[in-house]
Amino acid sequence: MRKRNNPEDSGTLLDRRDPDLKQRDRQGPGGEGGMGKPFRRLGLVGKMKRMILWLLVVYVSIPFIVKLCPSIQAKLVFLNFMWMPYFIDLKRPLDQGLNHTHNFYLEPETGLKIGVWHTVPARMWREAQEKRGDWYDSTFSSTHSVILYLHGNAGTRGGDHRVQLYKVLSSLGYHVVTFDYRGWGDSDGSPSEGGMTSDALFVYDWLKRRLNDKTPLYIWGHSLGTGVATNLVRRLCDRGSPPDALILESPFTNIREEARSHPFSMVYRYLPGFDWFFLDAITANNICFASDENVNHISCPVLILHAEDDAVVPFHLGKELYNMASQSKSLSGHKVHFVAFPSALAYRHKFIYRSPELPNILSDFFGSAPQQTDDST
Repeated sequence: MRKRNNPEDSGTLLDRRDPDLKQRDRQGPGGEGGMGKPFRRLGLVGKMKRMILWLLVVYVSIPFIVKLCPSIQAKLVFLNFMWMPYFIDLKRPLDQGLNHTHNFYLEPETGLKIGVWHTVPARMWREAQEKRGDWYDSTFSSTHSVILYLHGNAGTRGGDHRVQLYKVLSSLGYHVVTFDYRGWGDSDGSPSEGGMTSDALFVYDWLKRRLNDKTPLYIWGHSLGTGVATNLVRRLCDRGSPPDALILESPFTNIREEARSHPFSMVYRYLPGFDWFFLDAITANNICFASDENVNHISCPVLILHAEDDAVVPFHLGKELYNMASQSKSLSGHKVHFVAFPSALAYRHKFIYRSPELPNILSDFFGSAPQQTDDST
């Protein structure tokens, strides 16, 4: 009888006749190296192309989205939805190291409340312990000057750099009153330039009713708050009751120029139609903060503080505003003082409070005769 071949034996014989068979099978039809690596390279290149395409689509889409929904641009200007620090109880300024600060609420409009902090001069801190609002109100009858502080965008009245400034000003003997505009922090409502200015005017008038006629009341604005501050002071001057002085920390000329110079606009700044897509969207929300126009209607001493390494509000905008203010007819006869902080100090946008020269700068400004100076510290 003929013996049947076992398939396994056949395979073994084939492998013996062609010892490279298994290796070729593993490598595939392309021989050694095959086509695996080129295929893998092609897949990686394809993924990169798709990623670049998606980024390009997003880049091109954003200007149209902003133009069609200008409210997005308003949110980017105000950034009131950003709390820094996030987990903060604004009812407890003590948690931020302010053990001589009272939290309370005012109602600039019916049904709309805004959160306010009043920090008394540091020399009163012992007496301030466990005191209520009526005691804090009574301290306004003292001879200590009062600073109404108007903060910038993003965060709340409890932001760290703001708290540090309150401490510095308090240590110099000033009352510091600050608040969150409508739509910020624990204040009611939604943000707008008109609403922010109205809130500032309401708090200013609330303070004036509690102060002795001889007690100086200064207005201090920072960043976006400088736009609110010049709006407020213009209103006060128009009605014949200017403040004792205006301090502008890191100011800009107007919101369009600031938006054009802001780091976030860098990727679109040279795009054809940048003004139409982005800046006109800001104007469509009635947001102007035209400090360059306001200085022509202000009649009180003005102090401008700006760090040369400020990347958020570029130094040149503060210098331009000073040049306009120093030539303003309404400011003729009033102090207009500009102080530049060199880049080497690294104060950037919000750390001018660290300057050991700040006490002297303020005392010289508030106590000096009318002059226009351009200093560096």
